[in-house]
Amino acid sequence: VGPAGSGKTYLAVAVAVASLKQERIRRIVLVRPAVEAGESLGYLPGDMQAKINPYLRPLFDALREMIEPEQLRRYTELDLIEVAPLAYMRGRTLNDAFVILDEAQNTTVSQMKMFLTRMGRGSKIVVSGDITQVDLPPTVPSGMIDALRRLQGIEGLTQITLSEGDIVRHKLVRDIVRAYDEGPRERRSRTR
Repeated sequence: VGPAGSGKTYLAVAVAVASLKQERIRRIVLVRPAVEAGESLGYLPGDMQAKINPYLRPLFDALREMIEPEQLRRYTELDLIEVAPLAYMRGRTLNDAFVILDEAQNTTVSQMKMFLTRMGRGSKIVVSGDITQVDLPPTVPSGMIDALRRLQGIEGLTQITLSEGDIVRHKLVRDIVRAYDEGPRERRSRTR
């Protein structure tokens, strides 16, 4: 859990890639809810990969920094790195996998439960998101926020919280995050 630019996705992908290269897992599974940030992309042409590719771009950006392009293509072709739409996870058991659910603040409670119960033997799951950037309708509770409350104290689960001080993007990102966290500033009119 952490603010924009704090490295949540990058850190998750780095641990997943290291685990794959050290053969502690057999594959990486990348999952993200198909929720748009306030605007609709409408109908997207193409196969399943083409339709969900825009949603998974941040994960692949991180992968490209860690894996040479040819090797990344090979890993993808061999299903060592799999892209799985959240909507199609039901019924699966993910064994010996490192599974990353990115932008998890945009899952519903039922989606989060369904996702978390896919974990099979030898698997690790990382759920990452920014609870200040929920794009669900206001009446729909975030599955991530619910899970953070509901699953506290369960042995084997760890919560890592990154803060404003962990932001690694442009230096202005920290100021922007702080400004939004503090709320709207009152406009002061200047008098001459």
